[in-house]
Amino acid sequence: QVIDSTSLGWGTRVKGFIACFAIGCLCSILGSCLLWIPKKGLVLFAVFYTLGNISSIGSTMFLMGPMKQLKRMFEPTRLIATIVMLLCLILTLCSAFWWRKAGLALLFCILQFFAMAW
Repeated sequence: QVIDSTSLGWGTRVKGFIACFAIGCLCSILGSCLLWIPKKGLVLFAVFYTLGNISSIGSTMFLMGPMKQLKRMFEPTRLIATIVMLLCLILTLCSAFWWRKAGLALLFCILQFFAMAW
């Protein structure tokens, strides 16, 4: 009975997926546009691009559920890509906030993209 009351219907899952994925794409595009703002552009880019990727990953949790998503992310065939992606998410924010290195932030964003595509 608890499982039935906490599970989402298929229509709600699809709507949640579409909403999270659209928010993720919007954040990534917005971050790319904000990169060219003087002084604060790098920090805004790193934050919005990273939030966009997190939201895009979270969107698939609506379709398959959080536990199944986490299990699949940490399967042996996907483990390296997951670790690289999570590490690049953190390093992107570190390079923007603490190290203030635009080149590193851009490199880690590119690595995020490739790790997610992998």
